[in-house]
Parts: sequence; C-alpha cells; structure tokens
Amino acid sequence: MLHAMFHLDPSVLEKILRPLAVYAFLLIAIRLGGQREIGQNNALQFVLLLSVANAVQNGIIGVDNSLTGAAIGAITLFMVHGLVELVASRNSRIHRVVYGRPVELVVGGKVQVRSMRHQRLSTEDLLDAAAAQGAKSIAEIDRAFLNSKGEIVVVVNGETELATQIALLTSQVQALITKTNTPQS
Repeated sequence: MLHAMFHLDPSVLEKILRPLAVYAFLLIAIRLGGQREIGQNNALQFVLLLSVANAVQNGIIGVDNSLTGAAIGAITLFMVHGLVELVASRNSRIHRVVYGRPVELVVGGKVQVRSMRHQRLSTEDLLDAAAAQGAKSIAEIDRAFLNSKGEIVVVVNGETELATQIALLTSQVQALITKTNTPQS
C-alpha cells in the first residue's frame, strides 16, 4: 500500500514538465480570454475556473496517482508561479504581458462602446461600479477603466467628487468631535 502511494510511474522530469506546460497554456488562454476572466466576480467565472481545473488535472498528473507525484506537480506549479510573479514585478514589459494593461471604458464622460463590448461588460456593470463611487448615472462618470485585476475603477465628475469628499470630511469631523466628547477611562 505505501509503495503505491509514493511510487512514481512517470519520471520526476515528466512530473515537472507536465505542470509547466499546463501552466503556460492556462496563462496564455486566460490572457487571450480577456482581463475580466482573471477576477472571480461571479458564479459563471467560478464554474469556469473549477471546470478548467478539472479538465487539466490529468494533463498535470498523467497516469500517476501517487502522493509523491501530486507533491512534485504542486511544488512545480507554486515555484513557476512565484518565478513568473517575481520576473513580472521587476520587468514592466513582462508585467504588461502577464497582467495586461488598463482598458479605458469611459473617457471624458463618453462611454467607449467598443472597449465595453470587447471586455464583455454591460452598462449595468459600469453603473454598479459607478454607484460604489457615489455616481447615480453614467453622466456623472468622468473616467472609468478596467484594471489588470478585472475591477472597474470609476472617477466621477468634479462636482459629484467634491460632494463625496465633503460628506466624508464631515463624517470624519463628527467622529473626532464624538471621540473628544466621550469620557476616557
């Protein structure tokens, strides 16, 4: 029984090369699929991630079901991922290839329909992100972009932004007043 748990059928080299090939394939497939696929924003993306993991499982481990083979595959994936992150953090060109560039969705208050379609984003997606920044409509958005993490970042028009800043400042002042008026123990 112990022999079956730890004995490697394919070689250690094959156990290292298989995860490397699958990792490279998945990195390319996700980048070609669009930046939004990176973020786990909804149930569809979660199901996709689980399905892809299941589909590539045998490609990573091959016919070997040993614990040793699984450990070698997992360690290889962790190491190559760490190496890719390290290299990308030190080289801006590789960073853009791996993580992508921000995509403009709204410029000067004008929705970039082509970019929205390309990123498979709806007006509702944009409005949800705008609401988080205090905007109630697209007309209140000065600029919006999809960052490399798959998040929509919204910059609201100056008047709305100023009102939000005043509200925040007022709440902070109220908190300070309350804090100074509360007896200290």
